[in-house]
Amino acid sequence: MRVKGPSSKKHKKKILKLAKGYYGAKHRSFRRAKEQVLRSLQYEYRDRRLRKREFRRLWIQRINAAARLNGLSYSQFMHGLKLAGIDLNRKMLADIAVADPETFTKLAEKAKEAISQKSAA
Repeated sequence: MRVKGPSSKKHKKKILKLAKGYYGAKHRSFRRAKEQVLRSLQYEYRDRRLRKREFRRLWIQRINAAARLNGLSYSQFMHGLKLAGIDLNRKMLADIAVADPETFTKLAEKAKEAISQKSAA
């Protein structure tokens, strides 16, 4: 029988430590724990990227809702801000839309002015 050294024990301890809190054999059995830890790490990697997409979608929805309350669509609002030279990212705009609607209304007015000036010119 092959004698397994300290590195093998260290590897198993590391995997079982990562599997702490898993249900059933997935936190006790090394083989099951290893399978679950590998899968969990894949989910973790995937979801770090998904989270960025989901937050961007949320911010756009919030900006769109607030812009429509001010008579603009999302794309018109963003275009107007660009023409007006207002450089705020979507996260900040969404935060303003939720926390401070008066300021958002002022931004929407600036966007409308910029659009009307462009169309008049």
